[in-house]
Amino acid sequence: MILRTETATPRYGRLCRVFTAEQSHSGFGLEAQQLSVRAFTATHGWTLIADYSDMASRKDDRRPGLQAALARCRQFGAVLVAARLDRITRRAHTLSGLLEEGYQIRAADKPGADDLMMRIYAAMTQKERELISERTRSALAAAKARGTALAGC
Repeated sequence: MILRTETATPRYGRLCRVFTAEQSHSGFGLEAQQLSVRAFTATHGWTLIADYSDMASRKDDRRPGLQAALARCRQFGAVLVAARLDRITRRAHTLSGLLEEGYQIRAADKPGADDLMMRIYAAMTQKERELISERTRSALAAAKARGTALAGC
């Protein structure tokens, strides 16, 4: 269970995630996410306590940035905020478990969402991850059928 400390100004930890090294090094992917979270939290008057990012697959929930952000938010009773829910996880089960453990999680693109709505959005996000994987497999199979040389195949 998370111990929440009462403060005059609620605190939050920011988590950003990009998929490719190019997004990470260019700063554009991370910078856009940071600006989105900053705008969302400014409307609430929240104070940033920690800033984390990951460069990882959308299906990996053991990312170092995510784990560090969760630990820091637990330590300070802070809200974990990301630009979009899929930056935290694309697994409904993971999000539900975090909420059950007492984490406060919010997404800047869903400003009015409560915990129930976050669970519903997480289920939709998981379905989108599955659809992306299906489209990718289909595209790779079509390219292979055309004789295109694919890396790792």
